[in-house]
Amino acid sequence: MIRGSPTMRRQELARVIDYALVKPINTLKEIERACIEVLNYNIGVLCVLPPFVEFTAEKLAGSDSKVCAVVSFPFGSSPTEVKVREAQQVIAAGAEEVDFVMNIPLFKSGDYDLVKQDIENVTMASKKAGEKLGKEIVVKVIIETGYLSSSEIALASRLAEEGGADFVKTCTGFGPRGATLEDVKIILSSVRRAKVKAAGGISNYAKALEFVKCGASRIGTSNAPHILNEAPP
Repeated sequence: MIRGSPTMRRQELARVIDYALVKPINTLKEIERACIEVLNYNIGVLCVLPPFVEFTAEKLAGSDSKVCAVVSFPFGSSPTEVKVREAQQVIAAGAEEVDFVMNIPLFKSGDYDLVKQDIENVTMASKKAGEKLGKEIVVKVIIETGYLSSSEIALASRLAEEGGADFVKTCTGFGPRGATLEDVKIILSSVRRAKVKAAGGISNYAKALEFVKCGASRIGTSNAPHILNEAPP
């Protein structure tokens, strides 16, 4: 990654984008169009809701682009057993990446041990489900930074890493605000191994580049084609 680079070319940026169509009103027709865009731009990942995972996996089969499914989205308040089963189902349907929301109500209640256990169980189940299929599953934990103070962002990031997550993700896009550069800085200063996915309100090339330069390894956005059209070829 070209952290610190003044520009990022279209193809390079496309590979670190998670193109997200996860609104409750997104239709199968929109997912189909997004699959075409993913293939045309060679976008790294297409994130979809669970009902669309199998369809998306079929459309992207044979390409270098992966399917990501959101789990316990957008509040993270489902019981761990339900999260585990949902993660297993979307992986069986073709997802190679899972973005799940930490249990925000438990976190805000100070039940940090339970939050970590939840993350551990869902992450482990996802990894094992992938192993059975011969796939390496990437797990990202969404901490919804808009609900958290700076110290809570740091703590949530550590819990996500200790729970085995590959990435700490800033926002769902449905919280009180989107990602900020300060969020990314706090997360990076709080983890040793986990990477950062910045998501929420990243709608143009300049903003995407700022987050990459700040240290985000992935950019989550519903505006991928627009961003990439703004990027230098």
